[in-house]
Amino acid sequence: MGKDKARQQLEIQLINLIEKAQAHLTLERAVTGVKSENVGKKVDGLPYTLWQLVSHLRRTQADILEFSSNTNYKALQWPEDYWPKDAAPGSITEWSQCIKAIKEDQEAFIQLLKETEDLFAPFPHGDGQNMVREAMLIADHNAYHVGQIIVIRRLLGGFS
Repeated sequence: MGKDKARQQLEIQLINLIEKAQAHLTLERAVTGVKSENVGKKVDGLPYTLWQLVSHLRRTQADILEFSSNTNYKALQWPEDYWPKDAAPGSITEWSQCIKAIKEDQEAFIQLLKETEDLFAPFPHGDGQNMVREAMLIADHNAYHVGQIIVIRRLLGGFS
């Protein structure tokens, strides 16, 4: 049985929320051109570095993907499992790999979204969560922290 028009439109809108620049910039745009010396630099008055924000996005999005796809999901510990302790990655390669992992997990989540028959069906292992909620959570959470990334870049003089 094919997807009805309303389902197709909902799927398109959810995917666009995750992937596209609509009311906010994409992560890719926000991190393009970051100078390696700024990745772990703290800005006075702000609690996180660019690395900590990007790593947090990766960890959180990976957790949402795991929750959405694994009926044997085990919850992570807040906040220690969601935030890196180090202000900077071990290498600029680690920074690049983190950004790549975010994109790969987004693609995996979108594939799961497309394969899910009922987007509103509650997960059997949750307390009412469903694919629509998790897609909106990824979009909302990522947009929030992408905004923080942009602010830090502006304060460091590297984003206009």
